[in-house]
Amino acid sequence: MLTIYHNPRCSKSRETLKLIEEAGSTVEVVEYLKTPPSRETLVALIDKLGIKPELLIRKSEKIYKEEYKGQSLTDEQWIDAMVKHPVLIERPIVVDSKKAVIGRPPQNVIDLIS
Repeated sequence: MLTIYHNPRCSKSRETLKLIEEAGSTVEVVEYLKTPPSRETLVALIDKLGIKPELLIRKSEKIYKEEYKGQSLTDEQWIDAMVKHPVLIERPIVVDSKKAVIGRPPQNVIDLIS
């Protein structure tokens, strides 16, 4: 079973979901802007991704440019920023029981679905 943290307005997120569905994988779709991940879930996702929290930040977002651009934040502060502003979370994130990948480009999910 896969979970995708999805934004239906994002073309890359839609492409990633389509790849998963076409592969016949069972997937739970979480529209993370409607149902944001908890702090604990976000920490677990970052751990499964194996990245620093700042690498999960969408730096093209208006809120990033207005409130965070140029700042040096701790990992905890970046996580707090994503909890407060889920739009900052890179998308889509696809998760299985052991690992997670960011579906940018969508082909990044191939290892999870094959």
